[in-house]
Amino acid sequence: MKLGIVGLPNVGKSTLFNAITNAGAASANYPFCTIEPNVGMVTVPDKRLDVLAEMYHPEKYTPAVIEFVDIAGLVRGASKGEGLGNKFLSHIREVDAIVHLVRCFEDSNIIHVDGKVDPLRDIETINLELIFADLEVLEKRIIRTEKAMKGDKTLKDELDILVRIKEGLENGVSARAIPLTDEEKEKIKDVELLSMKPIIYVANISEDMIGGGFENSEIYKRLSELAKSEGAELISICAQIEAELAELDGEDKKAFLADLGIEESGLDALIRASYHLLGYISFLTAGPKEVRAWTIVNGTKAPQAAGKIHSDMERGFIRAEVISFDDLVACGSMAAAKEKGLIRSEGKDYVFRDGDIVVIRFNV
Repeated sequence: MKLGIVGLPNVGKSTLFNAITNAGAASANYPFCTIEPNVGMVTVPDKRLDVLAEMYHPEKYTPAVIEFVDIAGLVRGASKGEGLGNKFLSHIREVDAIVHLVRCFEDSNIIHVDGKVDPLRDIETINLELIFADLEVLEKRIIRTEKAMKGDKTLKDELDILVRIKEGLENGVSARAIPLTDEEKEKIKDVELLSMKPIIYVANISEDMIGGGFENSEIYKRLSELAKSEGAELISICAQIEAELAELDGEDKKAFLADLGIEESGLDALIRASYHLLGYISFLTAGPKEVRAWTIVNGTKAPQAAGKIHSDMERGFIRAEVISFDDLVACGSMAAAKEKGLIRSEGKDYVFRDGDIVVIRFNV
């Protein structure tokens, strides 16, 4: 899974990225500080793995990972090549989903590219640039489809969908907010529209907004309405606090969170939102050699899930021996679970569930 962090210059992208990955991307107070995208692999927090590690004391502990990309800031006119527009748009095409960071606090020491903080205006600025880029793509595709229709009338449905999306874009509506059935989406899946990508809006707030104050504000209400209209996620993060949290370990981190009056870091909330947005779940493998989390799309059947571990397992799949995480923890060991008959044998049509602990039986 690859997520691209985008936003106008000086909204806190590099600060957030540093907190996520501890990668040390330069974070200077001027536009276009990030030109080439910084890429960092982030482990997905999963307390179930910690419990399994206590049970098995494995040689290796391997959590699931998400790839975050810090993409260069942009300005109005990016779709026409202004600023670093062309680079920005090419980098955004390569990610699975967008993390759109907006600044929601004033600070006289941090320049805002438009002179004044206005999160909804900032969102509109970037969304319009994506829409303008999409309109160029759609106009070319519509011309090609109209020509092809002369010899293939079955393309009429596709053309109707493309025209409907174009009309929505011309009215300033992102493609992801235009109602389409799964069948319609399938017909145009090869049309790469930037404003169709799943999105998480992240409100970068100041420290004094943490702990509920911001969630009660009018701006949060308006951001929530926008996110809901697009089927998007919305979370709030204080990037500066997250950067400080990233420097702490274990108990110190817990104590810091407690002092702030919150149970979960903003980064953990962001990763959780990413999984939810993209429909991902994790299944687990456990033993003395390794405990590991594997990321799959919700609804994946057993052979395809096994293929995430190794292609031979998918090719030669016989069955999956499955127990839920909760059942294993309640029993205390795999042997005790087996005695109670809680380990199930599942075939090729079994759909893996979040938290399934599995052993794959295969033959090649």
